[in-house]
Amino acid sequence: MTGHIHPISSAISRINAIFYNLGFEFAEGPLIESEYYNFDALNVPRDHPARDMQDTFWIQGRQEAVLRTHTSPVQIRYMEKHEPPIRIIVPGRVFRAEATDATHEAQFYQFEGLYVDKGASLAHLKGVLEHFFSKFYERDITVRFRPGYFPFVEPGVEVDMLFRKKDGTEKWVEIMGAGMVHPNVLRNCAIDPDLYSGFAFGVGLERLIAIAAEVDDVRHFHTGDLRFIHQF
Repeated sequence: MTGHIHPISSAISRINAIFYNLGFEFAEGPLIESEYYNFDALNVPRDHPARDMQDTFWIQGRQEAVLRTHTSPVQIRYMEKHEPPIRIIVPGRVFRAEATDATHEAQFYQFEGLYVDKGASLAHLKGVLEHFFSKFYERDITVRFRPGYFPFVEPGVEVDMLFRKKDGTEKWVEIMGAGMVHPNVLRNCAIDPDLYSGFAFGVGLERLIAIAAEVDDVRHFHTGDLRFIHQF
């Protein structure tokens, strides 16, 4: 019996191809991160709830080390070593200390993007996301922004997309968080926020796939059940 590529691996490959054509590079980083890269450099306050044991897996015996809670530390590591213009995508596994259910897992895959250059704006972000979603879902996709709060972006937005289901009905679906890179984050990487601006966005990969395939439980992606995998 021959096998085939897991739907998450297939999605990462497609995402890489879409963003490669937009001039973005692939970047990756360690799964075990320091508190500095996972929180401090990203402008996450010391009293932010995300630092609590309920949300973060802290590594015993390693001072201030965590299983990364998002792929955003890769942004910091990349900006420290590269000067603008910067265009990267960062797909990878992340970990959250939370109860699992149909829409949450303790470990999952996240896909993140970062763009830093002179004159970057929310309009550029909207154009990039609409292009990506339209290519990924192979249909015209419209997105809208709503105000949102994330410590590492200002302003921050919640991104919704107008998605047409298999039965022909349309509805707005909340899909990801995004926004303009916070000036403090740029400063932490020795990038002048008076000269450069940037935008960033992040989404769970399983969620991207589940919306397209109308899967009702993201836990299916990590069971190893071939009856589920072979549907892709």
